[in-house]
Amino acid sequence: MEKEIKAPKAEKIRKELVKHNHKRVDNYFWLNEKENPRVIEYLKAENDYLNKKLKHTENLQNKIFNEIIGRIKHEDKSVPYLDNGYYYYHLYKEDKEYPVYCRQKAITDAKEEIILDVNELERDHSFLNVVGLHVSPDNKILAFGIDVLGRRQYTIHFKDLTTGNILPDKIENTTGNPVWANDSKTIFYSKKDSTLRPYKIFKHKFGDEGTEEEIFHERDETYGVYVSKTKSNKYILIGSYNTLSTEFSFLNADKPNDPLKIIQPREKGLEYYVGHHGDYFYINTNWNAKNFRLVKAPIKSSSKETWTEIISHREDVLLEGIDTFKNYLVVQERKNGIKLLRIINWADNYEYYLDFEEEAYTLHVPANPEFNSDIFRFVYNSLTIPNSTYDFDMKLKKKILLKREEVLGNYNSQNYITERLYAESQDGVKIPISIVYKKGLKRDGQNPLLLYGYG
Repeated sequence: MEKEIKAPKAEKIRKELVKHNHKRVDNYFWLNEKENPRVIEYLKAENDYLNKKLKHTENLQNKIFNEIIGRIKHEDKSVPYLDNGYYYYHLYKEDKEYPVYCRQKAITDAKEEIILDVNELERDHSFLNVVGLHVSPDNKILAFGIDVLGRRQYTIHFKDLTTGNILPDKIENTTGNPVWANDSKTIFYSKKDSTLRPYKIFKHKFGDEGTEEEIFHERDETYGVYVSKTKSNKYILIGSYNTLSTEFSFLNADKPNDPLKIIQPREKGLEYYVGHHGDYFYINTNWNAKNFRLVKAPIKSSSKETWTEIISHREDVLLEGIDTFKNYLVVQERKNGIKLLRIINWADNYEYYLDFEEEAYTLHVPANPEFNSDIFRFVYNSLTIPNSTYDFDMKLKKKILLKREEVLGNYNSQNYITERLYAESQDGVKIPISIVYKKGLKRDGQNPLLLYGYG
């Protein structure tokens, strides 16, 4: 008879925790001590127990795993996007785990440049995550963040794209998303406190060790902070945020040593998000607007008293965000749970919505970094159509399919139908249902249904 496998039991060690004058007991608080040999020993025992209990399923595990990877392309290439005179993309190679990041100059017969092969960096680490690849405005230096612990604590490194050498400059304990000023020398980034909360913004003069300078300290522990750059490349933005409120400061990206100016001071319950075009900040805000509205504010005086309404609040439409281009404004909205894309021409305010053929779908808007472009990129997905990347010509109103994720195994989307239905709940609220079924199915109430619910 097979010997019974006993599960390991974690020792109970009483620990009293007091917060807000309330005392609670956590008998397993000691398991937070990641370097404690007893914790490591216990985790090994848990893993050993799992492996023994599931040993009889190993063949099934391998079968399922091989079926899943059998439907995935092992060599793949992302759709290139244009940014500052170069097309950027990444690719995966057969039997390689990490991406290879590349670029090509936006001219005929340009050669491919490998700007970062993450597989080469991985050799010395059991874990590796690379984020925040940003090339300097003069196209010569790549800044990127590396985490080797899985704690989202990134060290920013720099690579000379002319020589291909990783440079000695590095900045530790950051969020890993550096932002360049327009001088291609000054770089902005956020650092974390002991709780891993991003709480300070620094600037560093690339190539000059010891030039780290703190420019913003978020002292309220309920807020985090980050740094970004407007799509127009005119301004550096410092954003503070908590669950219900935001605040933004800015400085001119051509003058990285200028003092910060606040767009609108923080207020409890006031959220706003900032884009830039011309002489104005365009602000998506919930001020007097539960579902958000769009306003504009003069850059020279941008507090809410100066805000002018562009798109008013609507009870049935959520204004999710905006994307500014030189000639167009793209507004992301959501109605009845479905995402909509609204295009507005800056010159004459002519506007229209993109048309999508299906009733139920999802949209994802990736980075559209090129400000001086009439092309807007989005990714479309539905219950019948896999991830599909489109470029949309806002001037010609033309959608161009660039790439559709291939599903191996003779799948044909034309064999299926997708619909959007609504079920009325007891309180009268209509609950949306997205349904997909094979053509020819008799909808007579006699068919099995796989139902997935969320909410």
